[in-house]
Amino acid sequence: MPGRRTHRTRGIVLDHVKLGEQDLIVTLLTADGARARAVAKGARKPGGRLAARVELFSETDFLLASGRNLDIVSEATLVDPHERLRGDLERVSAASAACEVARLTSFEDAEDSFVYPLLSRALRALEEAADQAHLDLSVAAYVFKVLAHEGWRPELDHCIACGDPSPLWFSAAAGGALCESCAREVPGAEPVSPSQLAWMRALIGSTFDQLLAADVSAECALWLVGCAHMWAATHLDARLKAFEFMLAL
Repeated sequence: MPGRRTHRTRGIVLDHVKLGEQDLIVTLLTADGARARAVAKGARKPGGRLAARVELFSETDFLLASGRNLDIVSEATLVDPHERLRGDLERVSAASAACEVARLTSFEDAEDSFVYPLLSRALRALEEAADQAHLDLSVAAYVFKVLAHEGWRPELDHCIACGDPSPLWFSAAAGGALCESCAREVPGAEPVSPSQLAWMRALIGSTFDQLLAADVSAECALWLVGCAHMWAATHLDARLKAFEFMLAL
């Protein structure tokens, strides 16, 4: 594009919205961890050269040209389409929930080298997950890992209010685990078992490889992903529609 400054970046497609009859505005998590938006012209045109390269969840190398309000996709080379996420409602909904949280935890012109590889690995984990329980576990792990990195790490070892070393309640609003006495003062606090707290610690401290190989029941994984949704919605102060859809399946 003559006269326009261009720059290259790798990005994961988090979201897109229709623009006109044939174009899309794509939201990207770039390789440096910033959020960016760009216009992909002709991306909705059947057989268009950009259509397959800006699909949701795709990792793509972009050449972006500076536009008046938004960058414009000049070239795009597909790196990893995360193809196994497509055509499977459970995997699509899980990936959508993860990308929704990624969009809300990344910011324009705010670089963070941790968040891109984390989301990339989470999407591969969603491709590799053997069953619904491990899909749930992978989404929950991504949410707690990225929010812990951003500064919203739950206190799970002691009562967050008084320091009691044997907490058996949990509250997202309070910031983590609570003892029974302190939980009485926190609306919505829920009882938890030592095993459930151990699983929550594992979500943050274990690798995706370890979690994919872990023996977890469907009930436990569903409880964990529900906690992840509550934690994210509370601390991001947002309604997570894609996450809600995933939980409703």
